[in-house]
Amino acid sequence: MSDEISKDKNILKSFARYVSLNVIAMLGLSLYILADTFFISFGMGATGLAALNIALPVYSLMYGLGLMFGMGGATLFAKYKAKGEAASANAVFTHVFFITLAIGVLLSAIGFVFCGEISALLGANDETFEYTSIYIKTVVSFAPFFIINNALMPFLRNDGAPRLSMAGMLAGSLSNILLDYIFIFPLKLGMLGAAIATCFAPAIGIFIMSFHFIKKKNSFKIIKCKLDFKKIFAIVKIGVPNFITEISGGIVIFAFNLVILTISGNVGVAAYGVVANIALVIISLLIGISQGAQPLMTENFALGKKRELGALFKSSVITTFAFSVAIYLVLFFGAKGISDIFNYERNLNLTALAVEGMRLYSIGYFLAGLNIIIGAYFAAVFKAAQAFTITFLRGLGFILPLIFLLGKTGGMTGVWLAFPAAEALTFIVTLIFVLVYRKNSYKIENSPN
Repeated sequence: MSDEISKDKNILKSFARYVSLNVIAMLGLSLYILADTFFISFGMGATGLAALNIALPVYSLMYGLGLMFGMGGATLFAKYKAKGEAASANAVFTHVFFITLAIGVLLSAIGFVFCGEISALLGANDETFEYTSIYIKTVVSFAPFFIINNALMPFLRNDGAPRLSMAGMLAGSLSNILLDYIFIFPLKLGMLGAAIATCFAPAIGIFIMSFHFIKKKNSFKIIKCKLDFKKIFAIVKIGVPNFITEISGGIVIFAFNLVILTISGNVGVAAYGVVANIALVIISLLIGISQGAQPLMTENFALGKKRELGALFKSSVITTFAFSVAIYLVLFFGAKGISDIFNYERNLNLTALAVEGMRLYSIGYFLAGLNIIIGAYFAAVFKAAQAFTITFLRGLGFILPLIFLLGKTGGMTGVWLAFPAAEALTFIVTLIFVLVYRKNSYKIENSPN
């Protein structure tokens, strides 16, 4: 009995360490855009906020690609590392590094040449086009840094360096906040300055995390190996839920913008920009809990430690739900104060829309956290189909039609309720998956040998 208590304490200690550091790192990562939102609201008002929100899907694409290859690769890396298969672990990292580099260079070229067309496609109008195209052209020029930075983080966490991973994210985020102020105000670079400040953040993050290699504390490295499409498929298969989570965020922002423009115009888009950027931070924190727990769950699953796996899952669910409750209370009672932070012009229409949006939209965080952590559990135990389905349904499958349906029938109130409605429908499917999985696991455990 004492041995079991000791094991529980050790696993909970590891859980607290990995999750807390990962949440802080994800907070730093998401603050890139939140810092832009704050300073752009002061420097360029509602038009700048609307332009930033229109450009966000491009950021979501880069962010999602990095997480897909990073989380997928790091999960495989953790599996091989636990089994002592160093060559396979190094091959996974090698594939991830060169693939993310190539994708980053390709995106830079496409985005730089076609930034005007991309801006128009995302919904920029005469009022917001210039700001949007400037932001997109600048940010995509640094695509390799954004993607590699996001891919490198999970590898460091799974290689026993979660603090260094966190330090890289925080250093990048703090530099972004400082440079936002310098470039937008003293140097008067406007939207270009905000974009440049954002681009410095991943470069600084990579520099900080490179000390893991400089000090030779890494157990993974780039090796000479043949291109292995099976490994690439395995990486993508595991990591695609993370990509769907992020890219769906960009697609959803695009859909919200289209609907809101027809209901409330650019002021409505600016109000949604406030709600969406706060949501970006909150969802990143919820994903941070799942990403901190996932490698631990994978390791214990690979080693057949079912008790420890169950303890990790239970701790993840409790932590996620408690966090969601706290966030809801803060946003419900502090909606006006938070809105005023991003409303330097004191536009009363923007304030009213943003306050209603925060209070209604935040209802969805309760079930969003549970959907995310259960999806991460399925990914950790290599149930990729269930993980993908949960992520797809909450990210795109339910919310896209609900945005248009509820927006048409309920105006802005309907728009704000699309997110909680989608999470509720997804949770029903998630519960079915959990019940089926437990039933199948029970049959396997109790079947005669």
